[in-house]
Amino acid sequence: MAQQLHVELVAVEEKVWSGEAEMVVARTTEGELGVLAGHAPLLGQLAEPSQVRIKQAGGEQLAYDVAGGFLSVSGEGVTVLAESATPATPAR
Repeated sequence: MAQQLHVELVAVEEKVWSGEAEMVVARTTEGELGVLAGHAPLLGQLAEPSQVRIKQAGGEQLAYDVAGGFLSVSGEGVTVLAESATPATPAR
């Protein structure tokens, strides 16, 4: 089993999702970024519009459409601070 990292997805008015995940993928102004446990610390500005994908153990993936904000990676995990975050609608 892959190492887990703690993830917090927070919008201006509420905590949207919190839990353990194997990987987080987000698009920043510098390009798409994948974060696994043990990733070097960083702070990135989210591209607009953007999507944050959270891969959980067992292969389940959550996706959120986000507007504005930042992605912070630290020794404690990943925090996404967004102006707004809503569950992404599946592609048809």
